[in-house]
Amino acid sequence: MISDEIKSEALIHAQNEYPRESCGLIILRHGALKYFPCKNISENQNHFIMAPEDYMRAEDSGGDIVAVIHSHPNISPKPSQADLVACELSGLPWYIIAVPIGTWEMVTPSGYKAPLIGRQFMHGVLDCYSLIRDFYKEEYNIELLDFDRSEEWWRKGDNLYLDNFKKAGFDYYDGPIERGDVILMQVGAKVINHAAIYLGGGKILHHLSNQLSTRDVYGGYWRKCTRNIIRYCDIN
Repeated sequence: MISDEIKSEALIHAQNEYPRESCGLIILRHGALKYFPCKNISENQNHFIMAPEDYMRAEDSGGDIVAVIHSHPNISPKPSQADLVACELSGLPWYIIAVPIGTWEMVTPSGYKAPLIGRQFMHGVLDCYSLIRDFYKEEYNIELLDFDRSEEWWRKGDNLYLDNFKKAGFDYYDGPIERGDVILMQVGAKVINHAAIYLGGGKILHHLSNQLSTRDVYGGYWRKCTRNIIRYCDIN
């Protein structure tokens, strides 16, 4: 467990950032644990994205990063699905503080996997591309490449899917659609900004921004939004 001193420092940091989420690291240096506050660069005050330069400064500080701390403004410190997934990815314990009440929860990596259907949304952790990666891992035991992506990248001149799908092992496909094919869509944007997995039987699996992942009928609106079908090149 972390000391009362670290809890106090992290709470003061969280209160200063309120109502935005705060984030920081715990560093083990010279045999003692220290709190290392970091900047939250997320554009959404209900999420956090730790500034990469802060993480690098922590790594270069002469200590070892041993835990992550962040706050939950106005809600329980219970970890969200995104917290559990990100904790697994980090390989570190996570401490969560509820602000303003100051209660704490701790979660450690334990093999958690978010469900494919009904998962919460958090950009870059649980989003439409994360769903594709997790589907391919679960269905085919294929580890697709991941790609850095800023929030609302489609409004900032980026083109995540068209720039990267071949690097991830996909190619354009114009034959009969089959289970596992990926449907690239343009949803209220100037570029392709959404993707769904075809499940067969006229159904798709996808994850829209700020909604739960779901199955839908592939027709009507979703067909109108479709721009390309791509297929993974090495599915056995």
